[in-house]
This record gives sequence, structure tokens and C-alpha cells, in this order.
Amino acid sequence: MSLLPREPRFQARALRQIDEALGYVQGRSPQGAAKIEARLTHLIQRLREHPQLGVRTSVAGVRRLYLVPYPYLIDDVVTDAAIIVQPFRHTARRPVP
Repeated sequence: MSLLPREPRFQARALRQIDEALGYVQGRSPQGAAKIEARLTHLIQRLREHPQLGVRTSVAGVRRLYLVPYPYLIDDVVTDAAIIVQPFRHTARRPVP
């Protein structure tokens, strides 16, 4: 694998899920939505620097990163060229196949 930082790429579904979650929180707490967005941005930057961040899942090549202290998570796959952000979801929701 390359030692250079990888560019994050978001699956369309992940972008939609992020937008829906932030929109939901925004309607109840604009400050809360801003904090979640800032945490997500920070973690994506950390992933660029440390691609093995997060825990392995039962799916080969997929790692999971929790947005602590917020109840959200992202799954990602790291390639030589990119970090592919897959589904983003609330931890209380069941995974979508």
C-alpha cells in the first residue's frame, strides 16, 4: 500500500445517509448537527493519515469507525488510491444489506 494519504470517496448511499442524519439532528439541534459533522470530518482526516484506524468487521477488507461520543458509525474500505466510505448509520439501526 502507498504511504501517501488516500483521498476519501463516499458511496452515494453514504452521502445520502449522512445528509439524512444531519438533517434530522439539525431540526432538533443545529449545534448538535455541527458537532457531528465536525467529528465526522475529523475522523475522515485521521483515516487519511492512519488507514487502519477502526475495527475489523466480519467482511474482508471492511473496517468500522465509531463517531464517539455520537451514536453513529461508518464502514470503510482502504485501497492504494482511496478510502471508500460505505454506509453511515446510527448505531441503533440494523445494517442494511
